[in-house]
Amino acid sequence: MSNPIGADRDQADLPTAIIVMGVSGSGKSTVGARLAGALGWDFRDGDAFHPPANVEKMRSGAPLTDADRWPWLDAIARHVAALERTGCHVVIACSALKRVYRDRLRATGSRLRFVYLAGDFPLIDARMAARVDHFMPPSLLQSQFATLEPPAADEHPITVSIATEPDAIVQAIIKAIPARRG
Repeated sequence: MSNPIGADRDQADLPTAIIVMGVSGSGKSTVGARLAGALGWDFRDGDAFHPPANVEKMRSGAPLTDADRWPWLDAIARHVAALERTGCHVVIACSALKRVYRDRLRATGSRLRFVYLAGDFPLIDARMAARVDHFMPPSLLQSQFATLEPPAADEHPITVSIATEPDAIVQAIIKAIPARRG
């Protein structure tokens, strides 16, 4: 498979993981899966790393606490660290709403790059209202925005508006990957 982000870029020069982050309903899973496909990398939905108690808590309409999130973030970080040892790459959809959460993911020293899917409340609220069979109820969106700390410039994020189609978002991300290493 050809390297879609440039023939001059070796996969070893790339981050081990690209974390597609943002509030629930921003398109993390859709964009993350398409990005992974475009790069020829594995895709993992961060929700799969949640312990069952977290999923039940969210399903019942209760927001997670930081104490709930630490084991989830640690599981994701361990997965990335294991992949880094094997030279593999992954795209993970993970809300990573606070800087302290992103720092927790970085704690293993793995090479990570964060892609922030930025959108406003009305757009995301409408998307969430249209979703079916997802454990995160739209009623928790306000708590997601209240928790959100968009990545700062020193985190070298790739920030992309979700106001366009997923394929256009993926192309914007691919173009930005070699711009800075994170």
